[in-house]
Amino acid sequence: MATIDLYLVRHGQTYLNKYHRIQGWSDSPLTDKGIADAKRAGQRLANIPFAAAYASDTNRAQTTAKHILAANTALTPADLQVTPALREENFGYFEGLDTGFTWHTLGTPVGLDSFDAMIHDLTIEKTKDMFKAQDPWHDAEDNAEFWARVQPGLDAIVNAASDGSSVVVATHSTTIRSITSKFSDIDVSIPVDNGSITKLTVTDGHYSVDYYNNTDGAL
Repeated sequence: MATIDLYLVRHGQTYLNKYHRIQGWSDSPLTDKGIADAKRAGQRLANIPFAAAYASDTNRAQTTAKHILAANTALTPADLQVTPALREENFGYFEGLDTGFTWHTLGTPVGLDSFDAMIHDLTIEKTKDMFKAQDPWHDAEDNAEFWARVQPGLDAIVNAASDGSSVVVATHSTTIRSITSKFSDIDVSIPVDNGSITKLTVTDGHYSVDYYNNTDGAL
């Protein structure tokens, strides 16, 4: 049986995170705190002999990955591979808007006033569908569109890896939440912290989640 370990790292804090703006396919640089988030993740992962490293094609994910690889004993920033498949959810019309205002506007009609509450009560899958339905341009990704992009990207990373190898992926909050929800019973209404680590084990194409949103525990 072929077994691969995937370490998913949420990028460090960005300026849009700091300003509480929705940031899906939109992008902004890491703050000083965000660089520290990335470096802290790098130190925690430094001694894992990664066989490959990936990031989504956003600046925030690539910068995070390069800080992680700068501390790694097996790879360097030059080894980073970039894939648009692991971008954040596309929030369409709602990109760049104030998070509190947007979650309140979309969630209050169904009795929910935060993104976390919507995920908890509706599921993260149905929350994506709601964003699509409420987007006047219908550019936001629904759950089916999201997974049509993400799953082939995950599978390509796994298929390129050798049995017993470990791979690090710098990606995004809702992407990590969605992956965790699909392959486990973990409560993903708990937010993903910047720089946190989520670990998956993939055995003969079967995905399982070992831990979620690990910020300071053993890896």
